Order: sequence, then C-alpha cells, then structure tokens
Amino acid sequence: MLDRTAYEQRTAWYRQARFGMFIHWGLYAIPARGEWVRSTERMPEADYLPYFREFSAPDFNPRAWAAMARKAGMKYAVLTAKHHDGFCLFDSRYTDFKSTNTPFGRDAVREFVDAFRAEGLKVGLYYSLLDWHHPDYPHYGDQHHPMRDDPSQDNAGRDFNRYLDYMHAQVRELCENYGQIDLFWFDFSYGELRGEAWRAGELARMVRALQPKALLDNRLEVSGEGFGSLVTDQPSDFCGDFVSPEQIIPPQGIRDAQGREVLWESCVTMNNHWGYCGRDRYFKPAGMLIRKLVECVSKGGNLLLNVGPDARGCIPPQSQQILARIGAWMEKNGDSIYGCGRADVPKPDFGYVTARGDTLYYHVIDAPIGYLPLHKTPGQQLSARLLATGEELDTRANWITGNYPDYAFVSLGPDPVLPDADDTVIAVEAKK
Repeated sequence: MLDRTAYEQRTAWYRQARFGMFIHWGLYAIPARGEWVRSTERMPEADYLPYFREFSAPDFNPRAWAAMARKAGMKYAVLTAKHHDGFCLFDSRYTDFKSTNTPFGRDAVREFVDAFRAEGLKVGLYYSLLDWHHPDYPHYGDQHHPMRDDPSQDNAGRDFNRYLDYMHAQVRELCENYGQIDLFWFDFSYGELRGEAWRAGELARMVRALQPKALLDNRLEVSGEGFGSLVTDQPSDFCGDFVSPEQIIPPQGIRDAQGREVLWESCVTMNNHWGYCGRDRYFKPAGMLIRKLVECVSKGGNLLLNVGPDARGCIPPQSQQILARIGAWMEKNGDSIYGCGRADVPKPDFGYVTARGDTLYYHVIDAPIGYLPLHKTPGQQLSARLLATGEELDTRANWITGNYPDYAFVSLGPDPVLPDADDTVIAVEAKK
C-alpha cells in the first residue's frame, strides 16, 4: 500500500518545480539519427561499436548545460545514465561498455550531478530497463532488439535472470555512488516484460531503502502509453510516484480511482527526436513550448523538456535559443508556474488558468475584443495586475459589461495586441 504521508513529503519539491530538462545523450549522437538508430536500422553490434571507439565529446561541459537549464527556469534535470543501447555514461564496475573506456574517458554522470547541483537544481537519472548490448538480454523475437529478425541471434544460452542481476547491480551503483539522487526515471515496460518480470518489487524496495527521498516514475509497470497502478485503489510496491505521458498532454490531467489528482509529467521533445538528429530541423517554437508548459501546470502536471546534445557534447543552437526565450518569459512570469496547479474555475476561451493559494493566474493567449472576462462569485471584487510588470489593471464595470454579472472585466488598454504575444499573465486576487 502507498504511504500517503511519505508520498506527499517525498513529492513536495516536484509539485513546486513544475519544469525540468530531459537530456538524451550517448553514442547515438555520433550517427546523429536518433537514439533508436540501432533498433530502427537493425544495426549489428559490430557496426555500432565503432561509435564507442570514437566517442570523445571534446566540448562536453555540464556546467554550461546546467546554467542553460537554470536560466530557462527549470528546477530539475534528468540525464540518460544508460539508454537502450546499453552504453553507460557512468563508471560501472559491471561492464566495459561505458564512457570511461572511450576516448572521452570520463564519468559523465558524476560531472552532471555535480554541475546541476551547483546550480541549485534537483538531479535525476534515466536508466533503461532494456539493454541491446548485454548478451543475456533477449535478442531474436524481442519487439525492439536490433537483432529481433535475425535467426542466427537466437536466445539459446541467454539467461534473463543473469541480466536482471546485472541491471539491479547497476541501479544500486547509481544509488550508492553519486550522493542524493532526486528522481529515477526507468524506461520502459512492454509486452511480457512488465512489473515483476523486471523483479520490480525488489528493485523499487532497494531504491527506496538507499534513496528514500528519490522519486520513481511509473515505467516499471508501463510505458508512455499507460498510467499503471498508481491511479488505482491498489497501487503496487513499484507503481512509482508520477505518471509519465510521452509526447502528449492529457486532455483533462490525470486522476486516480478516487477522483484525486495524480502527479504526472509530460515528457516532450523540442524537435521530433530525443537523441541528437542532425537533419531534424522541426523545432517547436519557444512560444508554443511556453504555452504547453502553462497547459501542463493548469492541469496539475509538470513538463520535462528534452535536449539532445550533439556528438561534441553541445546542446544544439536551436535548443539554446528556445531555452533562452523561455527563460526570459519565466523570469517575469515564473510565479504563475512554480508551486501552481489546477484552478477551481472553468478554463477560459482565451487561454489557461493556474492557481497557487488564493491567487489565480490568467494566461491570456488570445487577445479579447474589448474587455477580458474573469470568473467571480456574485458580489466579489477582484484585484488584477500584469504579472510581468506589477501594473494594476482596471476592473470596473461599464455599460458594455453589465449584462454579465458572473464576471469581472479587465481592460488591457487601447492596444489590441497583447503585451506578451507568447502569454500575457494576469494575477488576480479577491479584494478583502
């Protein structure tokens, strides 16, 4: 059973943070065709290993990454300590397939956690349950393994329990060797490989014992397509602390069987790939991502926004520009995000509403004709200010607004163009 008191304490920082950085980085940055390149191209191990021998990342500077995340208004970050290809960005004693054995020669996880902590950010580690490098992981017939269609790679002699011992031992290393880890992002369950197929109860209990303050995602049970038992009346020991919808924002947020809001985090790419893809220029505009962050918070969720550094270790310039613009907006409007959640008023046609305590934050995306309508109770008087400047806004009724007593109307002035085209935020409180 889920200990609700411990759960609320453990997740308090996460509900406050609302905005984080996902970092997908590894050998796949060299071919630059996305993190699934081995699987999608059915690439044999022999064709992938040259990237291991080449990996040098001369421009790797996690302090620069951390500074970008902080300036963008992010409060936590999650790095791929091991992705599906099995390559480890940490100095694991259980494999030679790790960053310290490449020309790069360094423990990237160690440098990541040190750099991001120095910027005051919480640190999370992604660890793939899949492993296309390990000899005991299923090859032929697996849904995702690069050699799934090659009968010569049959599974005779492979011992999945031996792989699980390896996987659990590596997670223990991450728990024991890098100080306080704030979040573990396991990825992912599929087919028959779900829950106890991973010895998930044992794994979750180990993480809880070694890192009692750390959050877990829900993917020991499901993938991005499912919610898992966290939303049911009988959550498992390995249900995790939050639901992790991928590349989608839930239309109404997520609630459990009792109607209570469930913590969730939408993980989203800036373009169409998680790992670096040199030809993917389809970046989402900064204004769009600002509004998607607001949408997540208005529905009680977080946004985990991905960057995919290139083979040299640099976050792409397009991503840097997007982060800078989001950061400029967050500097002025972060109060409408941090510690905020769903508001107890209907969603307005012109945008979204977030709430913290007695303050409502109206996010105006579509400029009104005339006055902006704000929900109120009969007889209630409202105080409204532009969040970015503190400017008081006129909420007096006039001859146009008198027919609508359930609303207070705010004037944004004579200019039909919003002060902030991405999202103009109005902080509203009831007058006392």
